Amino acid sequence: MELIIRNTTSQPIYEQIFSQIKSQIVSGTLRPGEALPSIRALAKDLKISVITTKRAYDELEAQGLIYTMAGKGCFVAEENLDLIREQRQKELEEHLAAALELARGCGLTPQDLVRMLELLSEEEST
Repeated sequence: MELIIRNTTSQPIYEQIFSQIKSQIVSGTLRPGEALPSIRALAKDLKISVITTKRAYDELEAQGLIYTMAGKGCFVAEENLDLIREQRQKELEEHLAAALELARGCGLTPQDLVRMLELLSEEEST
């Protein structure tokens, strides 16, 4: 499991860990039943506080993304993946609606917005 912590962002470290693990679960990179690194091991690897790592894991567990087995560790939950994907798609639709509204305010057409998205995608893949 690869996590990248950025100190240049205003997002708290625990939220960065939470969002990256959540994305890996939703995308299927982390599969249901797969073990996560222990809280202590992850904290050591990332050179951060155990408390910070625990907070991220607690958030993941509160959302039903992972579960903890005493003495064995934390694992990716098998439930809620479809619900989470649906929630993320709804969030994406809201962002796209806001982008469309902003584009119209700038005098751009929906086709202009699609082209901008295509260009951004091309830049990201290079």
